Amino acid sequence: MSSSPAPSAQTAPRRPNRHKMVLLTWLGIWPLITAVLSVLLPVLLPRFPLPVVTLIVTALVVPTMGYVVMPTLVRTFGNWLHR
Repeated sequence: MSSSPAPSAQTAPRRPNRHKMVLLTWLGIWPLITAVLSVLLPVLLPRFPLPVVTLIVTALVVPTMGYVVMPTLVRTFGNWLHR
């Protein structure tokens, strides 16, 4: 039974700098939360308590960040992330 060789440093994908990823996350989340709140807050806040409004907003923002915004930002800033 042969074992596969461990990936070398040359073939292992490089991880982006953590500080750059934090900045990129903020760059995506700040305008997204601002946009969602500007649309939904006037509609939801008079009808629901703040914890419910926060639940609804985060239920929209988190998947949007994970599936739309972050992949787009990582593709756009990929070269910068890995420098």
